[in-house]
This record gives sequence, structure tokens and C-alpha cells, in this order.
Amino acid sequence: MVAVPFAAEHRRCSVGGVTAELTLRPVATVTGGRTEIYEDNWGDVTAIIRLDSEQFAPDALTGVEGYSHLEVVFFFDQLDPARIQTGLRHPRNNPDWPLVGVFAHRGPYRPNRLGVSRCRLDRVDGLDLHVRGLDAVDGTPVLDIKPYTAEFTPAEQTQQPKWADVAATLEPRCREPS
Repeated sequence: MVAVPFAAEHRRCSVGGVTAELTLRPVATVTGGRTEIYEDNWGDVTAIIRLDSEQFAPDALTGVEGYSHLEVVFFFDQLDPARIQTGLRHPRNNPDWPLVGVFAHRGPYRPNRLGVSRCRLDRVDGLDLHVRGLDAVDGTPVLDIKPYTAEFTPAEQTQQPKWADVAATLEPRCREPS
């Protein structure tokens, strides 16, 4: 497995007066797909999520082929940590949209640089998950993979701001530093 910067990184945090340290080891790496970071239109992008053979045997994926979609948690390792944002910003730097907090948009410059993506599972081959629509670039460390189960999504109708509806229909562009 390719070494990733996050593997040896430790995080200290204090919540309610308790300080904790967190170390995560990637379970897989994204192989193929895009090499440039774009915000939009990942639907047709194909890639492979390759499990770490030092941690897993192919039986770790037994049963996954029964699902059409996966939820993937990954680390934005190629983004500059100095650019992390914790305050207000316009989503996608669009001044026509309202200022929102870091937890009210899906931008990549998040406090822990974590990304979550739902993608289509095309097939399983040994330790490889062939996927479509994963919005992570080649070489991205994957922290967790879960099958998407519709029954675990909200039963009631969901809502979102109008700007989020518009954002989902925009043409692709490289991520601009914010």
C-alpha cells in the first residue's frame, strides 16, 4: 500500500474538558479516476477503491456485491491544511449565495479534511471495488466503506436551501482556493 501522510498524523482535541488523541489508518486507497480536484459532475468518473492487503483479505468484501451503492469516507490529503475554514463563507465562493457556517456546506476545506461520498458499485474483484461517481481523486486514502442501505436514510422528505439545489446543477470546475 502507498504510504499516506495521514497514517502517522495524530489529532488532539478537547471536548467538554477531555483531551483525546485520534489516529486513523486508511483501509484503502483510490486508484484511477480523476487526478485533478473538481467540485462537480463526478457521476461518470470510474475509479477503483483498493483495500489494503496488509490489513484485509478478499473475504472482507464478501456480500458487498449485493449492494448497488457504497458510502465512502475519505481524507482530503491533497488539500493544504492551512486553508481549513471554520467561519462563515459563501458556498462555492458565490457572493449571490448566503454566508453559511462550515457545517452548512459540503466544501472540502473542513476542520478534519474528511469527505463523504455515495457512489455506485459496478463490481468487486478481489480487494478491488470498481466504482462510479466517487468524488475522490487518484491516491486518496479511504478511511471507511459502508454499503448504502435506503432504509437508513430519513423516512420523511428532506429539505435543503435553494442555493444547494442550484449548486447541484453547475458545470464542473476545478476547486478554487477559498
